[in-house]
Amino acid sequence: MKTRTLLDSGGVQVADVQCDGRQASWSDVEQVRGYVVVFVRRGCFRRRASGFESLLDPAVAYFGRPGDEQNVSHPVSGGDACTAVGLSEELLASLRGGWPALPQRPSFTTPTTDMRHRALLSGLKRAHDPWEAAEAAIALVAALLEEHGDPAVEAGRPATRAGQDRIVRDARQALALDARISLVGLAHMVGASPHHLSRIFRRRTGETVSGYRNRLRVRRALERLAAGERNLARLAADLGFTDHSHLVRTLRAEVHAPPSRLRSQLRDDLDVVK
Repeated sequence: MKTRTLLDSGGVQVADVQCDGRQASWSDVEQVRGYVVVFVRRGCFRRRASGFESLLDPAVAYFGRPGDEQNVSHPVSGGDACTAVGLSEELLASLRGGWPALPQRPSFTTPTTDMRHRALLSGLKRAHDPWEAAEAAIALVAALLEEHGDPAVEAGRPATRAGQDRIVRDARQALALDARISLVGLAHMVGASPHHLSRIFRRRTGETVSGYRNRLRVRRALERLAAGERNLARLAADLGFTDHSHLVRTLRAEVHAPPSRLRSQLRDDLDVVK
């Protein structure tokens, strides 16, 4: 089995897991080390865990919990591929009404959730924003749990508009102070789960938290470029971008121009103002 980590940020891990499927008999028992949701992309295999035996294929996702003892067999040749989304105990608890719990039995996935999962994987295999990817991974797990029919996902949602407005206001203020803060850290600061913060924020502002954060970072970058900043690596680090290439891609996506052109244009405009 080969595992490749694609994301490890803010209590969220995403990994691409590939197995050659050569072993038709049951594997040795292994212990699950954390909370994980596994989306099957290709292949077919059996899994024993928590007293249940399940057949797993690309129409389902299954769940692992710390201490679970599991083993697998591959009755169908050709191997399999899965996407494993791990969540910290604190993060999972925020999605489950304060208690970190996952279903014992696998869940069938809807076409919408499957496409969301594959879009997340595709984005992670290309250049990506870890903050945005973590938000997408949390939303993916929350959507699956909602489809599973467990009302615990909805627990803890702020009940009043005033409460929701306060959360959004506090989140915007925190982002204004430090756009490098993690999604989990931001949610903890404003007293909401990451999933609920994302939903409330979009409902109130029309934007995702990550999208709003990017807009703030772009505006700060423009201010620095207007002041003559030329060290893109330093600028990217100061604003919480993965690297200077990530900064350049974001600027192109947001304002449709590279830093050099923006620096020249903004300084010319500044000279006119002076």
